Amino acid sequence: LEGALEAARTPAQTFGGLVGLKKPIKPQTRGQAKYLELLANSDNALVFGVGPAGTGKTFLAVAAGVAELTSGLRQRLIVTRPAVEAGEKLGFLPGTLEEKVDPYMLPIWDSLRELMGQEQMERRMARGEIEVAPLAFMRGRTLKNAFVIVDEAQNTSVSQMKMVLTRLGRDSRMVVTGDPGQVDLPAHQPSGMKHALKILDGVEGVHAYHLTAADVVRHGLVSRIIDAYAAAGEV
Repeated sequence: LEGALEAARTPAQTFGGLVGLKKPIKPQTRGQAKYLELLANSDNALVFGVGPAGTGKTFLAVAAGVAELTSGLRQRLIVTRPAVEAGEKLGFLPGTLEEKVDPYMLPIWDSLRELMGQEQMERRMARGEIEVAPLAFMRGRTLKNAFVIVDEAQNTSVSQMKMVLTRLGRDSRMVVTGDPGQVDLPAHQPSGMKHALKILDGVEGVHAYHLTAADVVRHGLVSRIIDAYAAAGEV
């Protein structure tokens, strides 16, 4: 993740008790540290990680999921994203639906490879312990004993967000990540993530953490670009 995290030099520096990773991780900012505390607490059944690109919100969620999978706390790690075009047309891409949406999943595959290695990732995928799929594939399912990550959630519709939140089954937990400033839905369609954050505010068991431009750990220019767009009232 473009420098979002760095390997700790000794096991004693491993943050939040996340074990079973290919390399130990630690937060780079105070915001990441607080967010990771929420993720590392397995009693937090639903966590929203909100913030701009480059804050590590998805990578840290995947790290927590990998740690729970490899430790045996969860039987499956499921990562899903809405297949919404960011100015491009999905229908023009060749291949089956799975092949069309695979490019949307590349950031997730990259995170999994970094956190557990290619061999272990492929082995667990073959056993059905890891699933990376578009949001449409979640409908009608009950996700039991799983660590579920809903990525790019700002691009879910209200009905899609309700659908995926109610997939949560026994002994499972869910992390919903997204950037409300990068909604690619049609102008008339409200974001399911924004809607959920509003109506679930104060609901027992729901936690939301907002990362900011101060938590961006990509190129230093990225946080200044985010601030400039915010100052201009642009999304």
